[in-house]
Amino acid sequence: MATAHHGHTHRLDLADATVREWDATVVAADADQGIVLDRSAFYPGGGGQPPDQGVLLWGGVRTRIAGTRRGDELYLVPEEGDPLPPVGTAVRGALDDERRTALMRTHSGLHVLTGVVFRDFGALVTGGTMEPLTARMDFDLAEVPADFKERIAESVNAELAADRRIEVRELPRDEAFAIPDIIRTATNLVPPELEVVRIVDIVGLDTQADGGTHVASTAMVGRVEVVKVENKGRGFRRLRLRII
Repeated sequence: MATAHHGHTHRLDLADATVREWDATVVAADADQGIVLDRSAFYPGGGGQPPDQGVLLWGGVRTRIAGTRRGDELYLVPEEGDPLPPVGTAVRGALDDERRTALMRTHSGLHVLTGVVFRDFGALVTGGTMEPLTARMDFDLAEVPADFKERIAESVNAELAADRRIEVRELPRDEAFAIPDIIRTATNLVPPELEVVRIVDIVGLDTQADGGTHVASTAMVGRVEVVKVENKGRGFRRLRLRII
């Protein structure tokens, strides 16, 4: 499928978000650009979700991966001073499991939040960022009730406790955009040249286009604490969250 590869790299993270270790071969290695593998489970970042970190093991050597760089290829960026494996080297890749799992829980929790806010208030997302177990999300929401913070927290946690399945699939662009309200952001961020769209469906609550990694059910998120609701002007509300 169109989203299964980035340059020469087969994206294992898109097919199975539970992959934490895998075998691969180095197809490019450059001190300025980074390392390109033929197969990788490193999520490269995007949609507010930061890139993964981890290690490559090869020939008794460990190369720490601090992040990624996207271009024509998916480059893995090593920690400064760590060695580059030569082209053709067989490596064992391994993600920082704690970080990736925390980001998956956080990302899925944000989808539940956007589903609840859209369902109850009809508001679209205008921005957001996340780190492991903490995030902010901005909504185009001019008016809110006095108990908005408490209502959102209660509704989101009820949906998490409902243990809704989270399913990921890919659809041809025309078929994906035939789904009502498939874009939950105020600006459509799906590239116009993308022919296959990845869909994340929280069954019975929220269906939207998304390229990130997610847990398998809402119960795996845990609970969400709405730390703060801020009025950022011009009808925009910012919610700050913590996953607990």
